[in-house]
Amino acid sequence: MNDENQSSASARLCTAFAGQRHIATGELSLVAREAKSVVDTGEDLPILIFDHATSALIELDFRGTAQQVLARLGQGTEPDSPSAKDSRKRSPGRPKLGVIAREVTLLPGHWDWLDAQAGGASAALRRLVHEAKKGNAVSDRARQSQEAVYKFMTVMAGDLPGFEEALRAFYRKNQARLNDLIKPWPKDIRCHVKKLVMAARHFRKATGTGHGSTGTR
Repeated sequence: MNDENQSSASARLCTAFAGQRHIATGELSLVAREAKSVVDTGEDLPILIFDHATSALIELDFRGTAQQVLARLGQGTEPDSPSAKDSRKRSPGRPKLGVIAREVTLLPGHWDWLDAQAGGASAALRRLVHEAKKGNAVSDRARQSQEAVYKFMTVMAGDLPGFEEALRAFYRKNQARLNDLIKPWPKDIRCHVKKLVMAARHFRKATGTGHGSTGTR
């Protein structure tokens, strides 16, 4: 891994919990150092690190010194992430561009159209994907923010009282009901849920879907 990629991984924003206790939020390098200090105390609590935007779990290897942990940042990916799956399928072609070869199945008419485009099929597909990403950026972020709430609540609150009803209240956009249901939860979990819900509400409004009961207590 080159220095640029390692620096990018280290700057990734995330939040860490030791059991039900929040221990750090910020760039991955900072959070990893704080999490390592908790591990080194011998406290027998699970350390969970969540991507700040998606709530995807980030796995770190805490063996060795803090410097060794930081040196390994960016060398791994989430087990179920697309990049983790793609790493086993990459071909050696054009590595500087990060090109990944995959099989694409289309009807003959589709291939005829793609082949007739400037630059050929591959260039046309890249343009289509780029345009789709730009056009769907806000709606994709809204969906991602909702999934972030679901993922975090499932991992950290799945066994807490009122979990299922709280999740339903979130999807029904009933903020007052959600606040009531999560009130008995541990403070740090409750606070992080509220931050994620606030982000989800922001992107819902940006897409015009932020309607419903949003009263607060």
